[in-house]
Amino acid sequence: MADVTRILDAIGQGDARAAEQLLPLVYDELRRLAAAQMGREKPGQTLEATALVHEAYLRLVGDQQFENRRHFFAAASEAMRRILVENARRKSSLKRGGGRERLDLNIEQPIVLEKSESLLALDEALRRFESRDNDKAQLVKLRYFAGMTIEQAAETLGVSVATANRWWNYARAWLHEEIRRDEDRSN
Repeated sequence: MADVTRILDAIGQGDARAAEQLLPLVYDELRRLAAAQMGREKPGQTLEATALVHEAYLRLVGDQQFENRRHFFAAASEAMRRILVENARRKSSLKRGGGRERLDLNIEQPIVLEKSESLLALDEALRRFESRDNDKAQLVKLRYFAGMTIEQAAETLGVSVATANRWWNYARAWLHEEIRRDEDRSN
């Protein structure tokens, strides 16, 4: 994947043609990430994996610079998360029916959420967690939103698998408790 890093450097230096060369090299992996994301979405979703890939890619190849391939894919997972959250917010607005529909999260996801908990609740808790412990929040984003294994996420973050496992266990417990606390406050 040295080509990806080389092309990312060219994009960072303002080479407009480099962005065209990048998409074919990363498309399959971005599509896999998007498919994992969309597999967690409620059936009948209007946003498709291909559209998610294209929207995320457009956001990524602007004026942002990437250090390497890992940095690019971490940014891609973050862009996909933001797109899905924006989509969920848009759908939950009063104009579109308010809180009548809840987003069901598949129980096979790494963080198990109750049916009443939504993507928006997870996003709010994750934002608080990110301000508290950014490294562990990045691990959650890679695992949950990018669908990476613990080994892949550890490699992306440049930490050992043992460290990633400790971070993951802590992050899951913290987020679960925070979401539960938010629900208790709202009831």
